[in-house]
Amino acid sequence: MLNGKKILFATGGTGGHINPALAVAGYVRENYPKAEILFVGTADRMEAQLVPAAGYDFKTIEIQGFSRELNLEGLRHNIKTVELLMKSEGQAKKIIEEFKPDVVIGFGGYVSGPVLSVAARMGIPTAVHEQNAFPGITNKNLAKKVDVVMLTAPEAEKLLKPKNPCVVTGLPIRGEIISANKEFARAEMKLDSRPLILSMGGSLGARAINEAVKYLILKRYEKKDCYYLHATGKAGVAMIDDIGKEVDLNANPQIMLREYINDMDRCLAAADLVVCRAGASSLSEIQALGKPSILVPYPYAAENHQYYNAKTMSDRDAAILIEEKDFTGERLLEEVEKLLSEPERLKKMGENAKNMAILDASQRITECVCKIVKN
Repeated sequence: MLNGKKILFATGGTGGHINPALAVAGYVRENYPKAEILFVGTADRMEAQLVPAAGYDFKTIEIQGFSRELNLEGLRHNIKTVELLMKSEGQAKKIIEEFKPDVVIGFGGYVSGPVLSVAARMGIPTAVHEQNAFPGITNKNLAKKVDVVMLTAPEAEKLLKPKNPCVVTGLPIRGEIISANKEFARAEMKLDSRPLILSMGGSLGARAINEAVKYLILKRYEKKDCYYLHATGKAGVAMIDDIGKEVDLNANPQIMLREYINDMDRCLAAADLVVCRAGASSLSEIQALGKPSILVPYPYAAENHQYYNAKTMSDRDAAILIEEKDFTGERLLEEVEKLLSEPERLKKMGENAKNMAILDASQRITECVCKIVKN
């Protein structure tokens, strides 16, 4: 269906937008090798490195988001944003006219707005994918114009006014996550039967999670009844030395502290409980492997979307949702003690998470695209 077709992907800004688009592009390239793919993003965000590195052609437009700051600097920023918005539509139109795509797909980020708007006005089949349970402003606006809106979470549909009914496709998940095996991962990590608590706050770190996990470890480590694997992030790496001053880490190998987790497929597969933020990609991976979790949404995410992501899981008893304002070491310790003392509940939460998983999202998204492409 897509062999010989030209497909334009518009996405950028964060890995949460870019990586799902790359996953779908990879699926298309594998199954429709004669399809021609072009990505459009911005020159100064991570898509400028990730997309060419994945082997795709890449074009740029100039665009930025609006500032929510109610001051002179915010006003200046927003005036420039309006200027760039008008300019970017012209840039998008030029790219579309030159590439002549058969379909245009947006995966979020500011860049999707002008590219998809122009494509829809030109009568080109269009689709967007919304990663979060609370849709972003760009996708809310585009939903009224595009031919199909694809969702990770069904809860997002009630917050949109789409031209056509939405389709729940899930969020593409890395193959190494889907194929990861708990017993094999634990054997590789040389873990015995004690439960593993995996905790992290992202590549930069999250102070609230770091501080709470530090409290948890210092209060519980002498019990030696479980493992702790914590990623501090770049900003929290001093936590490793802080704990090392109070605990002999060599004598307590059940405490594993890192700046960053490079082998997430192995560590997540081995885990019995996960403590983390509530980004869409993280939750999809937690669901894929059926892990119970304690979720602490990043409170400054756009439209507070991480809270709504986490709520989709807590409403199904697949996770415990704790807002950052309520998240303390004492609260984390309380929740961990409860869960470790109730293994059946821990198991049930994992099963509930697994029941939410959609493991063929790339295929579902591609099938949606095939349906709107003109033969």
